[in-house]
Amino acid sequence: MDRVIRLKVSGRVQGVGFRYYTCRQGRRRGICGWVRNERDGSVMVHMQGPSEDVDDFCVWLRKGPPSARVDRVIEMPAAFDESLIDFDVTY
Repeated sequence: MDRVIRLKVSGRVQGVGFRYYTCRQGRRRGICGWVRNERDGSVMVHMQGPSEDVDDFCVWLRKGPPSARVDRVIEMPAAFDESLIDFDVTY
C-alpha cells in the first residue's frame, strides 16, 4: 500500500547539506518526492511510496544527517502527485 505525506522539519536544517542527504536517502529507498528550503528556515519534504519505505524514511528524517540538528517535525497529509518519478531537490 502506498503512503503520501509531507514533513516540515525544523532546527539546523539549512546550510548543512540537509536537502542533498535527504534526496540521497529518498532515492535509496525508491521513494518519489521532493525536498526544499522554506523561508522560515525549515525544510519541507514531500514523499510517496510503499508505506514501509516511507515510514523508514520518516524515522531517518527525524534524526537527519550528522551535520544537522532536527528539533521538530510536523507531519501533514498530502495528495498523490502522479508526475513524480524520482526524488529531487526543488527550489
